[in-house]
Amino acid sequence: MNAADGASPRPDGEDPLGDARISGAVMAQAVRCARDLAECAGAYPDLFDAKPIDETLFNAVACANAFGSPRLPAAGLRIAARTSLWIFGLDWLVDHVAAARSEVDDINRRCLAVADGAPPVPGDGLTRFLADLRDEIAASPAFPALRDDWRRQLHRLLDCGAREWTWKSTAAQAAGRAAGRAAGRAAGRARGPAGGPVTPTFDEYLENADNYGSAWVNISHWIVHGDQGVLDRIGELQVVSREVQRILRLLNDLATYERDVTWGDLNAQMLGVDRAQITARIGELVERCRELVRPLRADCPEAVDYLERQIGYSTGFYGISDYWGSL
Repeated sequence: MNAADGASPRPDGEDPLGDARISGAVMAQAVRCARDLAECAGAYPDLFDAKPIDETLFNAVACANAFGSPRLPAAGLRIAARTSLWIFGLDWLVDHVAAARSEVDDINRRCLAVADGAPPVPGDGLTRFLADLRDEIAASPAFPALRDDWRRQLHRLLDCGAREWTWKSTAAQAAGRAAGRAAGRAAGRARGPAGGPVTPTFDEYLENADNYGSAWVNISHWIVHGDQGVLDRIGELQVVSREVQRILRLLNDLATYERDVTWGDLNAQMLGVDRAQITARIGELVERCRELVRPLRADCPEAVDYLERQIGYSTGFYGISDYWGSL
């Protein structure tokens, strides 16, 4: 294309055709990845039959992973995308199906048993899918050395999900007690006890960000790719990964406040902080990540790029949309 075609030349040297070609190639891998996720969900129908888990969610997860690793083919995105999808199934069961903490604890017990090598529970799509992921990840030569890291991060994901379930349950019970006390005062009855703490502090909530799950996705991804530079610095990379996870947790919360109120979920904006304070904390975390990756860039540039792209992509994505469909 040139000026004779009616287009002005680009004085900055950018190549819009080349940029579009690269974006198109990444999107093609995302399409392939989305098809794989749809087929995967079809293999575990009892896990992914909830209305909010729809084709749009599959496409969004596929795009996040494709644009996070733009040089990888769809096959190279498979584990990252599938572990991401598994987390959505877990979240649905914990956040919206489990009616008691004992049910959440049972989910966690079954999942950790499978992570340790047990067979899946018959008729349980969550553990069947996890067993399939475990077997695929364990086939990597890097898995024996990183088995404990993988299991530890899965445990954090499950444990933090259970802790948030308890926070939400406590908040709901307290709201019910408050409504009862208000009704009692209106009827002239004495006030009852106020009850225990309702919600965590903002810092406690942010420390619980492992329930977001991206750090477990990342360690799974790094294991199957087995890059030696990454494996040599895996401990430091996991520290950065968890910091990035906190950023993604807060970006998600900025995007989903109205939905979280409707669904009865927790959100940082419910904890006495406003959007400006959350945005400021995100900025602090981004700066910390920049400091942490600086000594890693020479040995594992692709892993650093992968983590940085998660921040950039999620900033753009959550500024407009999020993953879940409607109830």
